[in-house]
Amino acid sequence: MTEDLFQGLQSGASQSKQTGVRLPLAVRMRPRSVEEVVGQSQILGPGTPLRRLIEGGPAASIVLFGPPGTGKTTIARLLAAVESRHFVALSALSTSVREIREVIDDGRRRRDQFSQQTVLFIDEVHRFSKTQQDALLGAVEDQVVHLVAATTENPSFSVVAPLLSRSLVLQLQSLTDSDIREVIALAVTDPRGLDRRISISSEAIDAIVRLAAGDARRALTVLEASADGLISKDNCLVDLSAVERVIAEVSVRYDRDGDQHHDVISAFIKSIRGSDADAALHYLARMIVAGEDPRFIARRLIVHASEDVGLADSSALVTAVAAAETVELVGMPEARLALAQATVYLATAPKSNSVIMAIDEAISDVRAGAVGSIPAHLRYGRYSGAKALGNAVGYRYPHTNADGVLQQQYPPDLLVGKDYYRPTHRGGEFALRDLVSRLRRTVRGEFE
Repeated sequence: MTEDLFQGLQSGASQSKQTGVRLPLAVRMRPRSVEEVVGQSQILGPGTPLRRLIEGGPAASIVLFGPPGTGKTTIARLLAAVESRHFVALSALSTSVREIREVIDDGRRRRDQFSQQTVLFIDEVHRFSKTQQDALLGAVEDQVVHLVAATTENPSFSVVAPLLSRSLVLQLQSLTDSDIREVIALAVTDPRGLDRRISISSEAIDAIVRLAAGDARRALTVLEASADGLISKDNCLVDLSAVERVIAEVSVRYDRDGDQHHDVISAFIKSIRGSDADAALHYLARMIVAGEDPRFIARRLIVHASEDVGLADSSALVTAVAAAETVELVGMPEARLALAQATVYLATAPKSNSVIMAIDEAISDVRAGAVGSIPAHLRYGRYSGAKALGNAVGYRYPHTNADGVLQQQYPPDLLVGKDYYRPTHRGGEFALRDLVSRLRRTVRGEFE
């Protein structure tokens, strides 16, 4: 069986004294009780299911979902401290189905022989395969084990539906700026932390809060690195320059296979659709810095060009396709310019969703059975016997007319007079409104 991940954490202080190993500040400052937890009152407040579980109430299976550094591991440790429960922790990175079954078998024995609950904590459960997750279903259903699973990804994308339906899904939020300030203040003064051996300027605190982006672990890591080497000096002050020395570049919280991937690209497209070029460039920058595949970005721009700009600016699709070709021909980092150019162009272009509305309505009608027979004069007529069937008979060639347009039925009888494309008054579609109207009247013979 995989070694309990929290064995070392629960006795970390004593091990540190015995071995002389200095634990990281983020580990030393880990809350020891619910009262010490900063933030997350929405799931840890009095009377909440999680609070009752931590205080020794009936166990339940839980999926903890939230960004890094928001308290998922802390909550698992608090659950581990509840007396009478047997606590086992596994890492999805190194656990096999066999090990899961061993835990389940042991949990069944403890339940049946000693009436003891087994709480199974699985860190990074999103890394479990479907087979591994399925191996938990029966045991969770029968309460052989009470699952506490932690994930940084939206469980709707990363956890199998049967397991979700058997669990209480609790979302942890990124810590607020004031929460991070509280974490820093505690770390500076607490004997487990820096024990008042340093002072810190307000500018340095502001910088750490900004760099932390709601992640308490990151804030403590930056604080510790900034204070390193200063503690032994007189008047040790962690100032802005000390913070800047240890941070070359802020790492962007972004997982190309996870929830952040979906959230950022969603915000990117919605910012373009909303004509906010500045916000769109921000999200583009986040994707670029995080190493997102530029071909994926380019593909989304191409889709957006037709979906949200359409014929309000017919150059939008050309610009998006050109950006995609630049990505293929030039590559990064230079292609970032073409992606930025296309982003700004689409964001500032007039918007119309008439094209997508038209094709989706047409598809909906076809799926609903509104098909009908193709008019005989439009059918293929270049084969023996076609004329006898009436195929292509009576077809009128538009180029015989001076205007290139003439009266003729094109849709099936069922759809005669049906309008799918409805141009807006925005951008290039303003001129198309009159043109489309005139063409329809001519083709349908609706003369004034």
